[in-house]
Amino acid sequence: MYAIVDIAGQQFKVEKDKKVFVHRLNGEEGSKVELDQVLLIDNDKNVTVGTPVISGAMVTAKILEHVKGDKVIVFKKKRRKGYKKKNGHRQLMTQIQVEEIVEKGAKPKAAEKKEQPKTAAKEETKATEKKEAAAGKAETKATEKKATAKKETAAAKKTTSEASEIKTEPKEKTKDTATSKKTAEKKTATKKTTTEKSETKKPAAKKPAAKKSTTAEKDSAEKKSSTKKTPEKKEDKKEE
Repeated sequence: MYAIVDIAGQQFKVEKDKKVFVHRLNGEEGSKVELDQVLLIDNDKNVTVGTPVISGAMVTAKILEHVKGDKVIVFKKKRRKGYKKKNGHRQLMTQIQVEEIVEKGAKPKAAEKKEQPKTAAKEETKATEKKEAAAGKAETKATEKKATAKKETAAAKKTTSEASEIKTEPKEKTKDTATSKKTAEKKTATKKTTTEKSETKKPAAKKPAAKKSTTAEKDSAEKKSSTKKTPEKKEDKKEE
């Protein structure tokens, strides 16, 4: 009877009282180890294959000693670069001895004990999730209430501000009308002053008309003199 077991990521063919070197396992020397990752069991040519693991199958082993594997040299070199590197490595190993191979029903009580804490943990997680969900819902409701209260206060502030604006608008209009009246009165006063100034200046503006009359008189006198001179010239011509 033999079994194929997955131990620390490696698969081993195991028989009763067989010693195997595997990767370092957690445990002290002399302690027992239970390996439940059984992939295949052959019991007098009755082969059972797991999918991927055989349920209920188990291999128990004893830790004999913790050792180091053989040294492996890791050497690196790059030619014409002056690069050389040499390292050594020794893998940490554990020697175990197989004591028993159980095909089915491997310690059901232990399995039940293992399952009970899982179920209890699941129930606890479910309860905590429910509590968290309830707390989250309460928080969301509180935030929604706060948001609605803020919206209502903002709306009330807007209405009050609009009402105050409406009340202030007539005052502003009255101020505007008063200022417009004052500006109109100022304009009329300035117009009156300008008209009075123009009236006072009009008599002084009559002097150029007198000059024009004098120039016209001069022109008429020159014309008369020229007419008087022309007969004298004709008389002179006749005498000649």
